[in-house]
Amino acid sequence: MTIIRPRLNDFHRLPFLQEEVDFAIPFLDEDIPLYVDPFLLWKINSQQDNSLHMSIVNLFNQLGNYYVKGKEDESRNILIELSECSEVGLGNSKTRKGKKIGVKTAGEILNLFKAIPQLHNQGFQHFEEIQLLVDNVSKDRISDISCSLIKSFLIDYTIDQCLKLKIPLEKCSIPIYDYKSFKFKTEETYLPLNPDNNQPIILTPKRWLKYVPWINYDDFFHNYYIKDVDKHYDGKLNRVEVLNFNRYNYNVVQSYITLKEKENKELTNDPLFTQIPVLSSKRKILSVLKLPTGKTDNADRDYEDLMVQTMSSLLYPHLDFAKEQSRTDSGTQIRDLIFYNNRSFDFLSDIYDAYDSRQLVIELKNVKTLEREHINQLNRYLTDSFGRFGIIFTRNKIPKNIYQNTIDLWSGQRRCILVLDDNDLKLMGEVYESKQRLPIEVIKRKYIEFTRSCPS
Repeated sequence: MTIIRPRLNDFHRLPFLQEEVDFAIPFLDEDIPLYVDPFLLWKINSQQDNSLHMSIVNLFNQLGNYYVKGKEDESRNILIELSECSEVGLGNSKTRKGKKIGVKTAGEILNLFKAIPQLHNQGFQHFEEIQLLVDNVSKDRISDISCSLIKSFLIDYTIDQCLKLKIPLEKCSIPIYDYKSFKFKTEETYLPLNPDNNQPIILTPKRWLKYVPWINYDDFFHNYYIKDVDKHYDGKLNRVEVLNFNRYNYNVVQSYITLKEKENKELTNDPLFTQIPVLSSKRKILSVLKLPTGKTDNADRDYEDLMVQTMSSLLYPHLDFAKEQSRTDSGTQIRDLIFYNNRSFDFLSDIYDAYDSRQLVIELKNVKTLEREHINQLNRYLTDSFGRFGIIFTRNKIPKNIYQNTIDLWSGQRRCILVLDDNDLKLMGEVYESKQRLPIEVIKRKYIEFTRSCPS
């Protein structure tokens, strides 16, 4: 069965939720768009994380020290290898494989230890500063270098989490930087493997992840450099000029870092998904209810956009949102919402068992009257990808003859298509607001009504 945006637990049919586990569940075919922020390891009230931060900085400074002492080629080659850690699957790659930095960039980074007296004498306190000193270095490099330098810990962490959650481990070889010998060595270990390419997968704690690191160029430029350094900024400065200024005036960077350390109370990790507030959900549902049916003034597009935002929050955490996608069926554009079915609720477990519903698809129809072809469109789609269960959200109550069509579909092919309308959406919003019941129970109720209508 084809899985949309497959994750490690989906492949192994393991029913745990993202909210329940300590790590970011990795995708198998693309990166997670988050990054390890070393500042979080420094800030978190944990001896272990603080020690790991110290290890990252000390090992990076050791590399610079070797460079200064004449081991330039060796240091550059090691930094190039450290600059990509594809096993963790963090970043923006659509293939879980990024590119390493080049020899020139590696040399520019390590030359900081020669060019800046403070770094030559004492090294970095937060090596993320290199974003403020060298071009072509951003959050993905900081994240990958950090993970590469503490890869041994991450391997142990991954094994521990996999044993707890029964994620299969397989024997594999993985390169690890050995700071004692100043070389990379290949280590035999056991890790989960990506079924698409048999490459090892390393898990990363959620508490370390951010979309944008605490120290970053844009924050420095807009909130510190212009305000406190260049009072006469005329809008023409480019990034290279600022980086050059920083290298020759390193005390400015040090002052910025000191300020960021003092402000660290505001720093927290970024969740992989955040539900919209109750007030926001009420507004969005009211907007849906006011929309005309059809395509007038782009009402169909507005309906879809509002439903994407609303449903992904209403159904969380019982259904993790996977993706929204558009497809063409019989010349008609159709918008789908795809959710991972983690069997975290009795109804979800039932449809998983009865209809092989490993992912749940919700189709959006901003039409006045649902027609037979709408049912048939979703039915054709379910054949290949999602098992034999699907949901249509539309505006008005399903006509009796079309409802009978869904009953006949179940009787003849054991496929289940539920149809929910504006009244069901309104009820889901009320339940979400009250916190007394769960919005997914509205869908469960619809499913029970449907099964009672089916012939025994």
